[in-house]
Amino acid sequence: MADEATTGRVLLSADIGTVADRICAGGVVAYPTEAVFGIGCRPADAAACERVLEIKGRESAKGLILVTDDLARVAFWLEPIPAQLQARAEATWPGPHTWLWPARSSCPPWLRGSHTRLAVRVSADPNVRALCAAVGSALVSTSANRSGEAPCRDAACVMNVFPSELDAILDRPCGGLGRPSTIRDVVSGEWVRGGPANPPPGANE
Repeated sequence: MADEATTGRVLLSADIGTVADRICAGGVVAYPTEAVFGIGCRPADAAACERVLEIKGRESAKGLILVTDDLARVAFWLEPIPAQLQARAEATWPGPHTWLWPARSSCPPWLRGSHTRLAVRVSADPNVRALCAAVGSALVSTSANRSGEAPCRDAACVMNVFPSELDAILDRPCGGLGRPSTIRDVVSGEWVRGGPANPPPGANE
């Protein structure tokens, strides 16, 4: 398959810069993560985030996960926490671990949903890291599927499920993990998804 093709209005490309340009222009894209494809955009772009929710059929009250290559890209939305708790989270990064972090009042409501926490992951996936670096921002990340259906693990699946709704698809392979990232509350330590009894493959905690 060619490195770049356009089907309808959806750009299918293996080039990080090309897909990053779509995001910077306010677009919504699909991209590979550690385990599955994600749908995302710049988190500060309210209109793009609303499109993400509409495309997926996700309730806004649930909030959205942010992935990044550097915690500094989202730190201004996070409340300070005790050093030992921050160290516990940072010890799992970069990696497939999402932490629910107390959010500042300045954190946009479309990211938090009805919660007081913001879900954050510093990813080790090279595609996620390269895309964040190219955009100069963290990215929204919700699995590429209609709500209630199985997530896509390759670009062909994404194109089949979302034939016209996206602005671009990054046509690269996922990282190979068998299950999505763990999710854990950074203050209480409570496991929301995964955990010692059911860790995702490759968990390093």
